[in-house]
Parts: sequence; C-alpha cells; structure tokens
Amino acid sequence: MAMPPEPESVPTDVWSDVSNRLRQARLAKRVTLRTLAGRIGVSPSLISQIETGKVKPSVNTLYTLAVELDLSVDEVLFGGELAATEAVRETDVAVCVQRAGARASVELGPGVLWERLTGASEAGVDFLSLVYAPGSESAPKGTSHRHRGREWGYVISGTLQVDVAGSTHVLGPGDS
Repeated sequence: MAMPPEPESVPTDVWSDVSNRLRQARLAKRVTLRTLAGRIGVSPSLISQIETGKVKPSVNTLYTLAVELDLSVDEVLFGGELAATEAVRETDVAVCVQRAGARASVELGPGVLWERLTGASEAGVDFLSLVYAPGSESAPKGTSHRHRGREWGYVISGTLQVDVAGSTHVLGPGDS
C-alpha cells in the first residue's frame, strides 16, 4: 500500500509569518486546536503543523481558516504591514502606487502564486493577483471552498475552469 505524500516543508519567512498570524488569531479568539480543527474538518495535528510552520495549508484550508478566524486572506498572508509603496499627492487625494517588483507575494503550492496588489491590508478587501499554472487548482477535485466576499477574475491567456454553486464554467482569454 502506497503511503500518502508528506506535506510540503515550509522553509521561508513568509510562511513563518503566516503561521504566527494564524496562531495569534486562534489564541485571541480563545479557540483550542481541537475545536478549530473540528469546525473546519481537519485534524488538530494539521492545525498544529500549520501554526508551527511545518506545513503550509492548501488554498482550500487557508480560506477556511481565514473565514473561521474572521480574517481576510490578505491579512493571513501578508499581515497589516505596509509593503513598499509610493505615496503620491494629487490635489487633496492621496494615491498609493504599488510597483510590480515591490509586491508582497507568496507561492501557495506548485504553480499557485498570489500577489498583493495594494500596499497594505484593507478591512473587507482582498485585492490580489492570483496566477495558476496549467493543471494547478485551488481545491482538490470534488471539493470546494467558501468564503465571505466576492471574487472577480479576468483570464489573460489559456483557460480557467470555475465551479460555482454546482455549475462549471470554462473561461478563455478576455473572459471575466
């Protein structure tokens, strides 16, 4: 019988920060590992491994943790700190310019890259660029994830299969 693959190890500081934010949010809510695990349908051991930085969560688990802990995905991944931005004054309006090379980014799995498009987290908003390489996915086949809010997308090249409320849609270049 084949053994299941070992979870991917997490050597980067980004994931250490994510792990710490998740743990702090859980502790602030006074929720035990066992209780949180039961609420989201995973083992307490997995939550512990995520919080200690031994494994990184799947996109599905990340969304589920964020929702359960009342955090945005942006807050979980990047915290509230400011990224490198340029504050520009145009009349009485402050404009925040986010340069492509200065974006905070994180690789969520093989072929899954998320980048923050804002200089800092904003309550209720996840303004992110999500890039999925061919064959990559946000949730294992036959599963889905739910979260608060809405998502907008625009396909630049290739195709993207989106499953929403039991309906499958295949989007191509220019579709949104």
